[in-house]
Amino acid sequence: MAQHASAAKQARQAVKHREQNKKYVSLMKTTIRRVRQSKEKVAAQAALKRAYKLLDQLAAKGLIHRNRAANQKSALTKFVTALK
Repeated sequence: MAQHASAAKQARQAVKHREQNKKYVSLMKTTIRRVRQSKEKVAAQAALKRAYKLLDQLAAKGLIHRNRAANQKSALTKFVTALK
């Protein structure tokens, strides 16, 4: 239990931030899954564009490391390029 008012406030904020972060990580996983499940190249390219934007936003927020975002983007691009 928090001993000071500032510690109690920080604990409340941490709960709120954890919920927001969980939402964003779930959204990231869903977006990546949509790219990988695409069978047509055109649909995959559209999904890839959305994934690029989301990964860049999450890296800018510090939710994921920028190198992880770069690795994910590279792998997804390689996947989409291989589609016929």
